[in-house]
Amino acid sequence: MTAPLRVGNASGFYGDRFDAVREMLTGGELDVLTGDYLAELTLLILGRDLLKDPSAGYAKTFLRQMEDGLGLAHERGVRIVANAGGLNPAGLADALRALAGKLGLPTRVASVEGDRLRPGEGELTANAYLGGAGIAACLAAGADVVVTGRVTDAALVTGPAQWHFGWGPEEYDKLAGAVVAGHVLECGTQTTGGNYAFFTGHDVRRPGFPLAELHADGSAVITKHPGTGGLVDVGTVTAQLLYETAGARYPGPDVTARLDSVRLTQDGPDRVRIDGVRGEAPPPTLKAGSCRLGGFRNEVVFVLTGLDIEAKAALVRDQLADALSAHPPAEVRWELARTDREDAPTEETASALLRLVVRDPDPEKVGRTLTGAAIELALASYPGFHVTAPPGRGAPYGVFTTSAVPQRDVPHTAVLPDGTRREIPAPTRFRALEPVPEPALPPAHPPGPVRRAPLGRIAGARSGDKGGDANVGVWVRTEEEWRWLVHALTVDRFRELLPETADLDVTRHVLPNLRALNFTVAGILGEGVASQARFDPQAKALGEWLRSRRTDVPAALLEETR
Repeated sequence: MTAPLRVGNASGFYGDRFDAVREMLTGGELDVLTGDYLAELTLLILGRDLLKDPSAGYAKTFLRQMEDGLGLAHERGVRIVANAGGLNPAGLADALRALAGKLGLPTRVASVEGDRLRPGEGELTANAYLGGAGIAACLAAGADVVVTGRVTDAALVTGPAQWHFGWGPEEYDKLAGAVVAGHVLECGTQTTGGNYAFFTGHDVRRPGFPLAELHADGSAVITKHPGTGGLVDVGTVTAQLLYETAGARYPGPDVTARLDSVRLTQDGPDRVRIDGVRGEAPPPTLKAGSCRLGGFRNEVVFVLTGLDIEAKAALVRDQLADALSAHPPAEVRWELARTDREDAPTEETASALLRLVVRDPDPEKVGRTLTGAAIELALASYPGFHVTAPPGRGAPYGVFTTSAVPQRDVPHTAVLPDGTRREIPAPTRFRALEPVPEPALPPAHPPGPVRRAPLGRIAGARSGDKGGDANVGVWVRTEEEWRWLVHALTVDRFRELLPETADLDVTRHVLPNLRALNFTVAGILGEGVASQARFDPQAKALGEWLRSRRTDVPAALLEETR
């Protein structure tokens, strides 16, 4: 019987806790340590780096972490798999070989390539999302470290699992189980209490990083090293499962995982078992993402203090409208945040913030034109005029778009430790994605007295971005709460609670096994995180806004929660 595979995570994004690699390598037993360094915004950053220096384009933080990590991994027999290669995995692999030589280590380094596509007109980067088979081939060839470009986040786990257990490409249920475990691990401490809706009930000041004990049947246990902070429970795992997903079908290059089949069970302190996951043949296309320069943006935040806040805001808007009328930017957006309080004890709490954001393809219209107009108001506008920071010259912003490319048209190449290039074949079977019919709903919670209360008294939420869209996953902890939530939180009620979504396309997905609803909101983020079109450009707090909104909740459920 094949032993379980212990896979840990030490990074959820480019800039995550630097010493997590050491913590994970020294804190307990591991077979494989993974790191996720790529996101939509990261690829734009790496693309700019590559334009300045053809040898760049990868996550330099990872290379610095390996100055300590290579030796620790060698001592403990831990393989390392990371997508830190970004736009230049071959360059990172060469740098790692040079580092290993300098340290006197016999580290065998491999890489995975093929994800980079030919950019279209005006695009800075274009990448397809590859699966885990290339990683598996590198590990099978004896690699100690595998660095990749744009693979799916879950591929960092499915690749090692395919290698360790010898799964074939059509063992869909097992692969789907690894995909779900990989999705739970990919954002690091979001699984161990970070960004958790019910954080006040736990000590989450410094959560440890998660790991998964993967089994040959595709099941897994999510846990963390002994003595590390935070917690792992059904709630934290549910929250991460809902993060940046949509419907019951979660597509990937190797398999489509059925999120409506996932079962979560508390398996002891800081241990959650995942089983029952079903998989289907993958779709015939791969997700592809591209970044392009969208234009230039600038912003000014005016501080309005004390009395007549609305009149002060109106004065500034009128004055700048006149000043910018000769050469108006393509987009001008104002937002007044009433952070002020009446009869406030401090000047800061007596102040509101008026935010102006401008965009235009011409950097001059958002740079000197705006800067000069704003500065000239310093002695000629509302009483108490000042800004949070001097307006800058404007900065370029990126736009991230997604598309689909045929799987068979994208090369997938494993560059083995000895330099051999092995082409990874595309799957031979595909299944087109189709919506899953809404499951039968449980009986509604019995009628009775209700009280007006924040939704978050009952429900947790986790939200995030996918290009210009956002998702908001909402879950509850008991069957009685679920019987209320699934009937109460309809699409119409969701739109009422979040007025910014009223005119947008909102879709509700029902996941009974998780006692969860997952809402996708199309277009709320404009052209995506890199464009910073919204106050919360990645929709990180959209779920918390929803939880703060008041609605009629059965009094009996509120008493149980108390």
